[in-house]
Amino acid sequence: MEKFDVIVIGAGVTGAMIARELSRFELSVAVIEKESDVCMGTTSANTAIVHAGYDPVPGTLKAELNVRGNKLWDQVAFELDIPFKRTGDYVVAVGDDEFKKLEVLFERGKKNGVLGLEILSKDKTLSKLPYLNRDVGGAIFAPTGGIVDPFQAALAPMENAVINGVHLYLETSFIDFIFEGNKIIGIKTNNGEFLSNWVINAAGLYSDVIMHKANIHPEFKITPRKGEYYIFDRNEFAIPDVLFPVPTEFSKGIMITTTVHGNTIIGPNSHEVDDKEDTSNTREGLEEVYKGASKLVPEINLRHAIAIFAGLRATGNARTPNPNIDYHHDFLIEAHPQLGLLNVAGIESPGLASAPAIAERVVELLKDSGLELKEKKDFNPIRKPRKRFRDMSNEERAQLVKENPLYGRVICRCEYVTEGEIVEEIHSPIPAKTYDAIKRRTWLGTGRCQGAFDTPRVVEILSRELGVSPLEVTKKGSGSYFLLRKTKEVENG
Repeated sequence: MEKFDVIVIGAGVTGAMIARELSRFELSVAVIEKESDVCMGTTSANTAIVHAGYDPVPGTLKAELNVRGNKLWDQVAFELDIPFKRTGDYVVAVGDDEFKKLEVLFERGKKNGVLGLEILSKDKTLSKLPYLNRDVGGAIFAPTGGIVDPFQAALAPMENAVINGVHLYLETSFIDFIFEGNKIIGIKTNNGEFLSNWVINAAGLYSDVIMHKANIHPEFKITPRKGEYYIFDRNEFAIPDVLFPVPTEFSKGIMITTTVHGNTIIGPNSHEVDDKEDTSNTREGLEEVYKGASKLVPEINLRHAIAIFAGLRATGNARTPNPNIDYHHDFLIEAHPQLGLLNVAGIESPGLASAPAIAERVVELLKDSGLELKEKKDFNPIRKPRKRFRDMSNEERAQLVKENPLYGRVICRCEYVTEGEIVEEIHSPIPAKTYDAIKRRTWLGTGRCQGAFDTPRVVEILSRELGVSPLEVTKKGSGSYFLLRKTKEVENG
């Protein structure tokens, strides 16, 4: 039975950033993840915004960690080679009534320490964003807002953590804690038992289930909030900006944003659901998304949409009131030294923006709780970038193909991804063993044809490189097989 100083439950962006931060120290650290790859939960289906920090209520952890996390993203993205752009963002008010509400956000942002906020008049807003609804009343501009690749935001820090000695266990589900008296000394999983001095609960939608196993906060509940989206062909419809509507109490609203890959996405709506795995799209939900986005930009044509998806936010709520904590409007990040448990729960928006700062906070709490933290002399903060054929000059491509002919075979024509890149990802520090794992790493299959051309070729490559039958290749892990039998195979009676 293996023993670790710290076990992290969950390999979304929060768990990945925590693992990377812990890998700076002379600690034995493990991360367990129930899925077949990192970044398959909430992190995999969101708007990919690094929020400026004007939305959270002043004085909350959300406000503090959003602003701090936003500042950290430049260094984190540089060290880990994560696609990140400080585009700035706009909160667009339609009509005079909404324009009056901008002052509240503006003052909130100032209290939170957001720099450079500006309220724009109707004329100035339309001069900057001429495609907007002509009834716009004005906007707030936040220059520190940005966009990031959400997959790389989780994958890159986890790869860096693994390179620095962290053990990652995929397809490993938490079942229960192991107690010695009133102290947690380990966890039970579907793949055996692991001992530890500390357990960090960063399990997203399931963080309430895990803390209840330790008899902590029985009143706390994660209520999944589903958000649905459209993705558009960047060659047909491209909004180069990040546009929010005036927010409500429950949501930042249905927005329109560009991505680091150049596609435009619209969404999300926000509806509570009971099922923590329900990422289905609905006709009513998608109609709501289209209507909400059209309020900002009337000239949206759904003929140019190439994909839809839905994600779930891990919204904290209270079954019974707790006067000390507002679960709905704040993160729940706290240490229980007597137990050896640290909860990181209710990490909804702005969780992605806050993730680097959440990791810092976790380390501070562990240190304050008595865990000895001695920095490694050989910690390597750099995650080396892998070759991206589409980003190279023709001369660089020619040289690369000369060195490795696999880079001369284009597998995904829409996104210009080569066999060489796919093979490199299959043999990377966290091997890509499924189609979706390769998709998350290379952006393969995300263009106009949505994988129609590349899928059989990727199945062939995975089969060859993993040394398995094509019948064993999956889309996203166990049960998601592409093939049932060989073509024209006849069973013997």
